[in-house]
Formats: sequence, C-alpha cells, structure tokens
Amino acid sequence: MKKMMSLLLAAMLVIGMLAGCGTSENTAESADKKDLEKITFVLDWTPNTNHTGLYVAQKLGYFEEAGLEVEIVQPPEDGAVVLVASGKAQFGVSFQDSLAPAFVEGEAIPVTAVASVIQHNTSGIISRAGEGMDTPKGMEGHSYATWNGSIELATVQKVMEADGGDYSKLELIPSTVTDEVSALKTNSVDSIWIFYGWAGVKTELEGLATDYFAFADIDPVFDYYTPVIIANNDFLKENPDTAKAFMEALSKGYEFAIENPEDQYMIAQKIFDEKLSVRDIEKLVKNMGKPQKQKKEKTEDVFKRKNHPQ
Repeated sequence: MKKMMSLLLAAMLVIGMLAGCGTSENTAESADKKDLEKITFVLDWTPNTNHTGLYVAQKLGYFEEAGLEVEIVQPPEDGAVVLVASGKAQFGVSFQDSLAPAFVEGEAIPVTAVASVIQHNTSGIISRAGEGMDTPKGMEGHSYATWNGSIELATVQKVMEADGGDYSKLELIPSTVTDEVSALKTNSVDSIWIFYGWAGVKTELEGLATDYFAFADIDPVFDYYTPVIIANNDFLKENPDTAKAFMEALSKGYEFAIENPEDQYMIAQKIFDEKLSVRDIEKLVKNMGKPQKQKKEKTEDVFKRKNHPQ
C-alpha cells in the first residue's frame, strides 16, 4: 500500500511537471487555441498532489473542451490571494486558515472561495524521527519554520498549550520551506507545517524517518475544508458562464483522478520500471481516460475457440 501511495505521488508529480513542457505538437495546435478564452490559475505552492485534478483537466483537454486556455503559474512572494485579488489571475488555490483574515471588516479583499480541494484538513507538523516532536508539547526547545501567518502561529500556540507545552520556548525561524526533506536533513529547522499527502509521502520516498501529528487529530475545530479554490469577485460577476465552464472542467479533472487511480499508478510504474522520456510520459498522460482498442482475434483463433471450448 505504501509503495502504491508513493507511486501515485510520483505520477501526480509527473503530471504537474508536464504542464511546463512544450512540444512541437503543442506548437502545431496553437492556431486552434486562438479562439479559446484565456484563464490564469495561480498555485499556492510548488506543484503537488493537491493540484492533481487541475493538471489532469489541462492535459486531458477538459479545459479546451470548455472553450478555455488555462495557464498555470507559480505564486508570487506575497501569495496567490494577492494575485487573484488584483485580477492578474482569475482563479487560484489558497488555504481556509490563511484566507480568513482577508475577510475581516476593513481588510476585505475581492476574492471568493468557490470550492474545496480536500474536505478535511490533512495538515500537521512533521519533524525528524526520535527527537520528541511527535506531540505538540515536544516542540518546546526546538525550531519551527514559520511564514509568520497570524492564524498559523495562533494554531501552533493553541495546540502546544493544550498539550501542556510552553509556546514561548519554541524558536520561530522565518522560512518558506519548499524542500522539506532537505530542510530536515540539514537541520535547517526542526519542524515544519505540511500536508502529509504531499510532503509527508515525499519524505517516505526519500527514506527520511519522521514523526508527525495532524491538527485535526488533536482538535476537531481544525478539521476544516482546505485547500480551497478562490476566484476574483469581479471576474465572477462579469463572466458567470466562463466561471461555470472552468469549474465544471476542473471538477471533471478531479473526478477523473479520484475514479482512475489505476491509470496514475500505471504511469508511475512505467516511469520507474522503464525509465520513460518526458515525451513518452506526456503521451501516456494524454491517453489517460481514452478507451483501449481491443485486438482482433485471428480467424483461425476464433475457429479453434468455437470448436474446441475449454
């Protein structure tokens, strides 16, 4: 089961990486795309398993079928919310906990959460195994990589104090960690807030032993929808049909990813076993969901099967 999870993660990573790969075939199709309505979608982080349905929708042509050309971009330094609020991106990914302050009276920004990616909060704190940080109290006397979010720090403080820990003894290191494995291996930090389905499985793939606790396991109040899809308010108001078409295509991508884990597993297995090129992998991804042609039996084989049943 663990191997399958790791392989699925690898497949999703590949799908994400392919979004940035261009081919001559893409160039040839550019003329056909000139009539498509352009949408910019900004990620919350580096491409990961939370984005699988987005990339599936892009690579399998669901957006094009909806009359859309979707460009997926990395978030700026100040995050996806700012880019979507400015209108430079129509849609993006954010987190419910970090999005909440944006709706405080006097500080409201023009974005709306239109869908959830995951129906439960699967985030928590990861650390090197055996250093006592398998519980919130154990974070005392250790360092924690923080992006200095008000709700982020309030959450860490709440779980530590509820577990009998002293939050003042936690060393806060301002750091936006994009490579959790390296950060932990090099002792740059002792603990990091992660989504286990992405960064946690990544540590397993790298063979790094870790301890982990999930916020939702500590207190149900932390079990909220996150990440979420956000949209620019003006765009939603002025382009309701386009917004609906985008969300339907996006949903189709996530539904495919959920309903066809074998396809993703097959791709990952081929990547590991056959060392496929990026071009070969792209062909595999494009063929996901397409019905396989059945080989026709030779006439003599049909005759033998009918006259000599087993």
